[in-house]
Amino acid sequence: MAERGRRSSQPLLSSILDTLGEEIVSGKQPEGHTFTLHDLSERFDISRTVAREAMRALEQLGLVSSSRRVGLKVLPQSEWNVFDHAVISWRLRSDEQRPAQLASLRELRDSVEPGAARLAATNATREQARRLRELAEQIVELAGQDAGNSEAFQEADLEFHALMLEASRNEMFIALTQPIMGIMSGRALYGIMPDDPHVDTMQIHVELAAAISRGDADAAEDASRRLLRGVNDFMEM
Repeated sequence: MAERGRRSSQPLLSSILDTLGEEIVSGKQPEGHTFTLHDLSERFDISRTVAREAMRALEQLGLVSSSRRVGLKVLPQSEWNVFDHAVISWRLRSDEQRPAQLASLRELRDSVEPGAARLAATNATREQARRLRELAEQIVELAGQDAGNSEAFQEADLEFHALMLEASRNEMFIALTQPIMGIMSGRALYGIMPDDPHVDTMQIHVELAAAISRGDADAAEDASRRLLRGVNDFMEM
């Protein structure tokens, strides 16, 4: 097919990346597997320009390396950009990768959030503290209505924990917001979050928000640790 006849839209590039990314992280295209720009052009009916853009995107994610002699070569997981949202999403979609990805995200969250809570107690603005209290009450109310899988609960929970990371004012903690939110989104998307999360555990959000509001760093860190332990206990992971 002539070069000018091939499709080259940006939405198509995203679709191609989704397909290739999922295949690589799931192992359908295993480590060491090779393919060429010509293979991509023929398979997806795209121009070499779009195929090259796909190659560069995969390289940036650490999923492949490229050379003139070999073409594109699938890299081992140790080379993947595991903090990238796309890689996390593809791993969560994979039945083979999902358990390990959820476990890694949980361990990341368990390590980061207590420290962020401690910093938030010192650095949160009045408006941030007020919003945290408001969200905490909303979370408890929805949990009491057995609405743990509702959109309203998920939105409130995500906003609470993202705001706490923001309130820490630690730019490196803030940069981890998207990966940490990955486990919270993933547990709802894949049916891990129960409809009736333990209200006693959800109540710790209120204690955490109160500790941040009054500037009690020790209490905020302790509440965060207790909240995470409680969530990990009742999550079906």
